Amino acid sequence: MSGPMAVVLAAGKSTRMKSALPKVLHQVCGRPMVEYVLDAARSASVTRIVAIVGHRADLVQAELSKYSDVEFALQVEQKGTGHALMMCRDQLRSHQGAVLVLAGDTPLLKRDSLFRLLATLEDQRATCVIGTARTANNFGLGRIIRDADGRFEKIVEEKDATAEEKRVQEINTGCYAFDSQALLASLDKIKPNNSQAEYYLTDCPRVMKDSGQKVVALETFDMVEALGVNTREQLAEVTRTLQRTAMSNWMVNGTTIVSPENTFIDPQVKLGADTVIEPFSFISGAVVIGDNCHIGPNAVIEGPLQLESGTIVAPFQHLSGK
Repeated sequence: MSGPMAVVLAAGKSTRMKSALPKVLHQVCGRPMVEYVLDAARSASVTRIVAIVGHRADLVQAELSKYSDVEFALQVEQKGTGHALMMCRDQLRSHQGAVLVLAGDTPLLKRDSLFRLLATLEDQRATCVIGTARTANNFGLGRIIRDADGRFEKIVEEKDATAEEKRVQEINTGCYAFDSQALLASLDKIKPNNSQAEYYLTDCPRVMKDSGQKVVALETFDMVEALGVNTREQLAEVTRTLQRTAMSNWMVNGTTIVSPENTFIDPQVKLGADTVIEPFSFISGAVVIGDNCHIGPNAVIEGPLQLESGTIVAPFQHLSGK
């Protein structure tokens, strides 16, 4: 058995974003959203990542090829999530152990949730653990159907769901932990028997269950974390979430941000204690600001740049390390 690997689905278009740029390359706080997914996987002890690319594969590969732990599989035609996994059969075949399957458009994934998927796979000797969440706003999302004893039965997509199934509030987040060899075997058995004529990855857990293998649906995600980015509005929402989290952490650790709602600071920025950030300041990139600094208001600082402790950046001043 080897350590876990991750397969990241990154082949999709930006249809609902009305963009020629691949969806996973749209930026969140100065970084392509897919990079946050890679970081989450690495934080869960993944050392090998396969990115499945398709639409404008050249752009996605150019962005991610700088990482030595990322390899690629090409999905020329987008025939569903199950079809995407079929494109990396060789990588799966060469791997003995756990596989995380993640969507490349979920930049808010947390390490602890991925750890729980992997731990449950091992502890319960399952072949699949499905990460689920609960929401009343479930339109368009796959529903988790359980039997009378609460055990996983199947996943039903919106377009294939009955009226009763559509009322189910537990949804599939699109994050899974699989046994690699069981996943391979199940991929050979799924069929495009649905309204989309696609190969659904969601059919793999059903195939496993029907063959007597253990499949667990684990409610381990919250909906904020599971939020996939399909629209520009959702892109802005994810950006705001990362901003709020980062600024809250800095303030807890001794930085004064006078008006967080009127300030933009990349999460990768590092801020010192007793430093004051005035409103309408914009700090982006790899910026390190020392202790007892005073920034702005209306200052612009672009990294890479390091400001020594005690630095004063005047109102409307623009500093750039580029």
